[in-house]
Amino acid sequence: MARHNIVFGRDQAVQQGAHTAPSFGRSASSGPAPGTQWSTGFDQAGAAAGTAAGYAQGGDQLESMYARPAATGHDTGRMTMRDALNAITATLGTIVVIGFAVAVAPYVLGAVAGEDGLMIGLALTGVAAIVGLIGGLILALVNSFKKTPSPILVLAYAAFEGLALGGISGSLEQVYPGIAMQAVVGTLVVAGVVLVAFRLGVLRTTPRLTKIFGIAMIAYMGLLLVNLVLSLITGAGFLTGALGLLIGGIAVVMASYSLVMDFEDVQRAESAGAPRVYAWRCAFGLAVTMVWLYIEVLRILAILRGND
Repeated sequence: MARHNIVFGRDQAVQQGAHTAPSFGRSASSGPAPGTQWSTGFDQAGAAAGTAAGYAQGGDQLESMYARPAATGHDTGRMTMRDALNAITATLGTIVVIGFAVAVAPYVLGAVAGEDGLMIGLALTGVAAIVGLIGGLILALVNSFKKTPSPILVLAYAAFEGLALGGISGSLEQVYPGIAMQAVVGTLVVAGVVLVAFRLGVLRTTPRLTKIFGIAMIAYMGLLLVNLVLSLITGAGFLTGALGLLIGGIAVVMASYSLVMDFEDVQRAESAGAPRVYAWRCAFGLAVTMVWLYIEVLRILAILRGND
C-alpha cells in the first residue's frame, strides 16, 4: 500500500486491486516451484492495475470538481457587491416610496375633499414629520450601536425616515411648489457625481481628511443644536440668508465626503469577505448620508426660493 498516492490510496478500487489478487505460490516450506515466478508476476500486475484504476477514478473526481461552478457569496455566506446593492436598493426604496406617499397626501386629499381635505393632509404631513424624526433618531442610534446588523431594524429606520422626509417635503411644497422634486434631482446629481469620481479614482479618503471631517461634524452638530435652541426661544434661527447658504454648502461637501466613506466601506466589506448580513450595515450608513444630503439640498433651495 505504500506505493499508492496518499490521496487515492484509500480508494476502494485501489484496495480491491491490492487485496483480491489470487496467489498461486506454495508455502515457504515447500520450496521454490515453477508457479512461484508466475504468482509474483500476477500480484505485481494486479497491484499495478489497481493503482491505475485508482488514479483513473481519482482523476475523474478531480475533473468533476473542476467542472462545478465557482462558489458564490450565497454558498460561502460572504457578502458580495450584489448583496450590498440589494440591501441599498431595498433601504432607499423604502424611504422613497413612503416619503412620496406622505408628500402627495395633501394633494390627494385636497383633490378628493377640497380645502378641508388639503388641511387634513397638511396636518398629517406635520404629524408624519414629527413621528419620523423621533423614530428615525431612535433607530439610527440603535442601528449604530448594534453589533450585528438587523435587516428589519434597518428597514424600520428607512420607514421612519420616509415619514420624516415626506412630511417635511410635503409641507414645503405648499410654500414653494416643486421644491421637493428639485431637491431630489439635486441630491441625485451630487450623489451621481461623487460615485463617478469615486469609480474613476478621483475621490478617496485619507486619514487626515477623515480626522478633519470628524472635527467638522462635531462643530456642525453643535451649530445645529444652538440653532434649534435659539429657534425654540425666539422663534427664528440664524441659519438663514448668506450664512445659511454657506453652512449648507459646507454640509453638502461634508455629506459628499461621507458618501465616499460609505462607498469604501462597501468595497472593504466585500474584499474582506464580511458576513452577508453586513450588507445591511452598509445600506444603513449610505441611507443616513443620503437623508442628510437631501435635507441640506432642500434647505438650500428653501433659502434661495425664499429670497426670490
